[in-house]
Amino acid sequence: MKRVVVLVFLISSLLTYNDAKSQVKVHKDLRTSTWNIIGLRYDKELSPGNWGSVYPPQLKALNNKTIELPGYMIPIKVGSKFKEFMFSIVPVESCPYCGTGDIPAMLQVSANVAIPITDKPIKLQGKFVINDSGNDQSEFFLLNAVLISK
Repeated sequence: MKRVVVLVFLISSLLTYNDAKSQVKVHKDLRTSTWNIIGLRYDKELSPGNWGSVYPPQLKALNNKTIELPGYMIPIKVGSKFKEFMFSIVPVESCPYCGTGDIPAMLQVSANVAIPITDKPIKLQGKFVINDSGNDQSEFFLLNAVLISK
């Protein structure tokens, strides 16, 4: 009986080791205090059957201010350079739409100069704008964005 238990333990340990070796690399955590503030937006039922976004005071304070954010480019069309793209705290390989829990906050970027596509984190600076119009566009924009660092 002891041999069976030891054998099961060894096989289990070997399988766990192989699973850990074959896991996909986790992306670099780019969370900053600004990303944390952007993440404060939440949905609320404003009236029966009518849901909308709520922007806490800390988030509203960022509206129309110039900010810097690290993040990952998420293209919205085919190409090698982009003036318009989505920007996220997680790379597209991590599927920002299908993780556990909430979808992380994303910004729609409008850059002054086309930025070459990269799967590496970059840092942008631009005017942060909250789109609370209720239209189908992104809720957050980074306008007149410039690449600060790769």
